[in-house]
Amino acid sequence: MAKKRDYYVVLGVARDVDEVEIKRVYRELARKYHPDLNPDNLQATERFKEINEAYAVLSDKQARARYDRFGHADDGGSSGLGSVMDAVEEVLGDVLRRRRGKQRGRDLRYTLEVSFEEAALGATRSITVPEDGAPPVRGPRREFQVAIPPGTKEGAVKMIKGEGEPGKGGSPHGDLHVIVRIREHPTFRREGYDVLGDAAVTFAQAALGAVIEVATLDGVVKMRVPEGTQPGRVFRIRGRGIPRGAGKNATRGDHLVRVQVVVPTRLGERERELIEELGRISGEPEPPPPGSGRGKRFMDRVRSLLDD
Repeated sequence: MAKKRDYYVVLGVARDVDEVEIKRVYRELARKYHPDLNPDNLQATERFKEINEAYAVLSDKQARARYDRFGHADDGGSSGLGSVMDAVEEVLGDVLRRRRGKQRGRDLRYTLEVSFEEAALGATRSITVPEDGAPPVRGPRREFQVAIPPGTKEGAVKMIKGEGEPGKGGSPHGDLHVIVRIREHPTFRREGYDVLGDAAVTFAQAALGAVIEVATLDGVVKMRVPEGTQPGRVFRIRGRGIPRGAGKNATRGDHLVRVQVVVPTRLGERERELIEELGRISGEPEPPPPGSGRGKRFMDRVRSLLDD
C-alpha cells in the first residue's frame, strides 16, 4: 500500500491555515478533480479521494489536533472520516458503473443550502427537481424530503438512489446527489462540536457582575457574569453545542461565550463625573476639562484600560 501523503500537502495549505481557507481550497480542488469532469482519468479519481480524505480530517478540530500530533496513525478510526470516505466511494462507484453501462442515466446534482441551526441540530428539507434533469425547472417536477442529520458539515453529500436521469433503452436511472451548503451565521461559529459566540456587556456589568441573556442553538438562556470580568474572557455553557450523533440521548458540545465590553462613545455630565471619580480612586492622572480638545484621549485611556 502506498504511503499516504501529508494532508496539508494534499490540499496545498500551510499547517497554521484557518478552517475558512481550508474550506475554500477544498471546494476548488473537489470541483477540479471530480470524476464527472475527468472521465477515464484514474489519476484524477485517486486525487479526488485523497482530497476528500484530507478535508474530512483537517476540517474537524479534534481530528485535526489528533492528526497534528500523531500523523496518519488511527485516521481510519474517525467516524467523520469514515462517513465522508463512504460517500466518496459511492460517487466513484457510480462513475465506474456508468462507464461499464453506457446507457445508464446521468446522475443529477442538487445544492441544498441550510441554516447554521439546521446543520447543527438536524432538519428535514423539501427539495424540487425537474423530471427531465434539465437545469431550469420546467415541466413536470419531483419533490423529495431530504434528512439533514445533526452535526452535518459543509459539503456533505446525500445520495438518493435511482432518482437521476432515466437511462436509455430500459437501462437504470442515475442517482440524485444532494450537496449541503451551510449559510454563515451572523454571530455563531463552529469549533468541532462547540459553538462560539460573542456577548456584549457594559462596563458596569463587567465590573460589578450581572446576569445576562445569551442566544444559543436552543434559544435564549441566562448566564452569570461575575464581577471583575475582563474583556475577551470566555465562558462555557455546557451541553448547548452541536450533537455528536442522532437521538435525544446524544451527547453535545458546549456553547462558548466570549465577553465583549462595550465602552460608551458619548458621556453625559454625570457619567463623566463618575468615571473621573473612578480614575482618581484608581490613581489615574486628572482628566482634562470638557471642551479642552483632550477628552478623546482620556476616553482612549479608558478603552485601553478595558482592553488590557
